[in-house]
Amino acid sequence: MASIFTKIINREIPGHIVAEDDRFIAFLDVMPLVEGHTLVVPKNEVDYIFDLDNNTLADLTVFAKKVAVALKRAVPCKRIGVAVIGLEVPHTHIHLVPLNSMGDINFTKSKLSFSAEVMKSIAEKIRKEIG
Repeated sequence: MASIFTKIINREIPGHIVAEDDRFIAFLDVMPLVEGHTLVVPKNEVDYIFDLDNNTLADLTVFAKKVAVALKRAVPCKRIGVAVIGLEVPHTHIHLVPLNSMGDINFTKSKLSFSAEVMKSIAEKIRKEIG
């Protein structure tokens, strides 16, 4: 069965996509820790990040960097935190989390909820910074 991320990639369900190329996609997390929390995902569905071949892993990281640079310009923060947990969805993904404090990347805290309009606005800001 396709992961929820594959369904976003295939446009079977909506997602607030901020960047995409032929191999990777980045979209806003629907249960964010903070405003702008973004997921970076390979389009090829592989469960565990270290099962990716070396070239794909390297290219995923470079794609994530491009998104992180734009995210930092779009969402005021001190840094962009990076996390790979991989337990919640069986599809490799990198969390990019705008940080102003260590607590901003605490995955045990309650998740936020933003309206569709706010999510759309955040995604547009990030896309504009990617150019």
